[in-house]
Amino acid sequence: MALEVKNVTVKFGGVTAVKSFDMFVEKNTIHSLIGPNGAGKTTLFNVITRIVKETEGKVFFNGEDLAAYKPYEVIKTGISRTFQNLEIFKYMTVKDNFFVGHHGEINYGIFQEILWTGKAKRIEKRSMEKAFEIAELLGLKSRLNTLAGMLPYGLQKLVEIGRALMSEPEFLMLDEPAAGLNPTETSQLKLLIKRLRDEYNLTIFLVEHDMSLVMDISDRVTVMNFGEKIAEGSAYDIKNDPKVIEAYLGENKYA
Repeated sequence: MALEVKNVTVKFGGVTAVKSFDMFVEKNTIHSLIGPNGAGKTTLFNVITRIVKETEGKVFFNGEDLAAYKPYEVIKTGISRTFQNLEIFKYMTVKDNFFVGHHGEINYGIFQEILWTGKAKRIEKRSMEKAFEIAELLGLKSRLNTLAGMLPYGLQKLVEIGRALMSEPEFLMLDEPAAGLNPTETSQLKLLIKRLRDEYNLTIFLVEHDMSLVMDISDRVTVMNFGEKIAEGSAYDIKNDPKVIEAYLGENKYA
């Protein structure tokens, strides 16, 4: 398995956002985390990337306890993510947004940059090649020098995914990637996520409210409600699970 969440609980004061949560994500799969608003999905995402610290429990990635890592260090383990609210740099070009995602590879000093040494040149060339590769994948090659904030919303979402890909992750976390997209853009996103899994050997872990997208692409689905796991299984199992139906509709029509 790539990721293992073991008995994780998160409390904010007197509120329990996540309760005794267990889950694992297998390598090279598309695994979706779903649930009603306020179920605790993004909190769990934030625990994995160390933005939020668990009250109890552990999170392991490739067998390594993530508790030792600070949020800015998690990317070094091979984990990268997008955010529920769009977090691109709107007054920077698409290319420069991508370069931000490659910052972990920029390990030369200010004097090497001023003198433009061989090491600085090699790293800069590598960043540029990677940016062009990802822009080609996302259909953004002609937009690399465009300010990110000038792009349509759907393309801005792709910029954020591109920035996450620049770190060359093995585990990509997508928080509401289809939010705000039209049906055509959502269909294209489905194809992109499958391509990332199949061609780039990525493990994809996503939170998503678009059930059509989730059911079409997911190898496995975990369902949260009020911070607890209420169901887990294949897309077919989940869409026919009475507990899931009750969580979303407020009543169990099969009872």
